[in-house]
Amino acid sequence: MDISRPEQKILHLLAQGGSIRLEKHDGRHISKIELFTREGWLFSGLTLEVFRKLKRRRLIRSVKSRPYQITRRGLELVRSQANNR
Repeated sequence: MDISRPEQKILHLLAQGGSIRLEKHDGRHISKIELFTREGWLFSGLTLEVFRKLKRRRLIRSVKSRPYQITRRGLELVRSQANNR
């Protein structure tokens, strides 16, 4: 399965311990998507389109209304990246 560069970046941040939080209005429609890194920083590169692609491919999931995290399948598809620390 081919994964685009933005999808790869999101999966990499999630694999390191990040999470995606949603805010909904009317209880159904997504009004805000936020990706937090493991350090608590807000990442601005997540769009609704990328989020829907990852969810449709079952690379991320939410359990019991918790923030979205990477799945086992997502971990298998993410390519390792050098971490600039």
